[in-house]
Amino acid sequence: MKSLKNIIIASVTILTIISCGNDKEITSFRGKVKFETIAVSSKLPGRISKIYVKEGQIVKKGDTLALLDLPEVNAKMTQAKGAVTAAKGQLNMAFNGATAEQLNQIDGQITAGKAQLDFAQESYNRLQAMYKDSLVSLQQFDEVKMKRDMAKAQVSALEAKRKEVGKSARIEQIDQAKGQLNRAIGMKEEVLSAANEKFVTAPATMSIETISLKEGELLLPGYSLFNGYKKESVFFRFTIPESKIYDFEVDKPLTLINPYTKEEINTKIVAIKQLAQYADITSTAPLYELSESIYELKVIPTSDISEQKFYINATILIK
Repeated sequence: MKSLKNIIIASVTILTIISCGNDKEITSFRGKVKFETIAVSSKLPGRISKIYVKEGQIVKKGDTLALLDLPEVNAKMTQAKGAVTAAKGQLNMAFNGATAEQLNQIDGQITAGKAQLDFAQESYNRLQAMYKDSLVSLQQFDEVKMKRDMAKAQVSALEAKRKEVGKSARIEQIDQAKGQLNRAIGMKEEVLSAANEKFVTAPATMSIETISLKEGELLLPGYSLFNGYKKESVFFRFTIPESKIYDFEVDKPLTLINPYTKEEINTKIVAIKQLAQYADITSTAPLYELSESIYELKVIPTSDISEQKFYINATILIK
């Protein structure tokens, strides 16, 4: 008796569920409102100094969303400025040659060398006459001659050095100095570009849906600090079984209707693709066999919809 009672109760429950499930038919003409998603991150690691927006806020393209503290960039900027200054000095030296102080120093060395040469020449002349009269030996005469030749060579070397430093550097040295300057300027520009990364800006007009970190936390390169939707990128998504997919074609116009506002939207199909997983299907209780392949329609507006309101994942119907 008890078993019979349980069977009756179970039967009534099943019939109730079935009747409730059929109250609202789910069809392939029911789709969802979608927006293109945007993830905003940083190229450089930095600590979040300030966040200027809140979740749910609408921001315009170029608006500053957050400020990062990048201490390494400041240090590299100082290094880059020093490298540019040093490279400019090398290039000026290559163009202008030695300084006046360096030239005066070499001129003094030449004057001293010539005085030594004059003294060596006089000694040579005296000993040459004495050698002819056999008053000095050949070894003594050769020693004086060697000192005279050494003094003459030293003066020649100093005069050649004076001539070289008085000119600008060789063309190869100038090109090398120019290359060093260009490299230093490039480093500085790179650092300036990196310094701009301290401002995290909106890449498009968008809604801020989530903020991943808080002020004071460390933001790593590539990690999404803000996630949101492009407000001007609304499209509509429908899931269609293979038994009905041949009713649709790419570029085919469709008229959609908002079931709540009764507003109509002119659209067209821009893409048809197969869904690989059942989890991607929009309808949770589809009226088709699970063995069927499922396709997705991506539909975009072809008329001005700026006056209409859309919310993510809201229901939209094919008229």
